[in-house]
Amino acid sequence: MSEIRRILDQMDRAFHGEAWHGPALMSLLEGISAEDASKHTIHGVHSIWELVNHIAAWHTIAQHRLAGETPEVTHERDWPHVWEVSEAAWKRALEQLVESRARLRKAAEGLREHQLDEIPAGTSVSRYSLLHGVVQHDLYHAGQIAILKKALG
Repeated sequence: MSEIRRILDQMDRAFHGEAWHGPALMSLLEGISAEDASKHTIHGVHSIWELVNHIAAWHTIAQHRLAGETPEVTHERDWPHVWEVSEAAWKRALEQLVESRARLRKAAEGLREHQLDEIPAGTSVSRYSLLHGVVQHDLYHAGQIAILKKALG
């Protein structure tokens, strides 16, 4: 198995399932209502919805960085606001998460092995580290979502 295939496997396990650590990100998001996703159940902590928007934003930022682009990472881009709390808006947020992840995966799948060691413009890490960082980022925030979900009762 190629290194890119191994990375894609880890991305898939963290996002969709069959991870050894526990529930994958999308499994944790199943059954959460818009109202619950928008709640700040722990003072000073982002809501589940804000975390979903943040994860999707970083999938897009990472995709651009893989391509050697240098997207500006403003606070608004890093932590997109939840403007409307409705089931339709929550569904769109989840769809955007899945779509941003699919675009990132496609970009990663299109890499050649030698490109993993290259450091693309606008970043100080290799594509290899960037892709592993995405997996780590997804799992870090999945853990936060698991705790917030428990806090909802």
